[in-house]
Amino acid sequence: MMELSNADIARLEKKGYSRNDFSYIGVDGIPRLKNEGIWCYFYDPEKSRCREYQSRPLGCALYPVNIDEDGKYVLDGLCPQAETISIQELKIKGKRLKALISTIDAEAANRHS
Repeated sequence: MMELSNADIARLEKKGYSRNDFSYIGVDGIPRLKNEGIWCYFYDPEKSRCREYQSRPLGCALYPVNIDEDGKYVLDGLCPQAETISIQELKIKGKRLKALISTIDAEAANRHS
């Protein structure tokens, strides 16, 4: 499930969505996007696109870049666009993803305080 930062949630709420409709808080204190069936809450299967592309969570914008257990930047092989990502883009998005994960973890820790 896609993790969300406070900024992601605020941006989507400004678009008129209720956080309770599109997200939930996991037992670890981290908010995540809900799915409707097999699709992300914002995915429109009829049009094959995100309904909130311009306001999508940062994690979605950085996808298909992931960080593996060893801290290396990797591409999600399930994404059909993965082969279009250059090494330079992988490094740039990887650094942004690492910072995003740190932010989300800090926000979750504050929720538990």
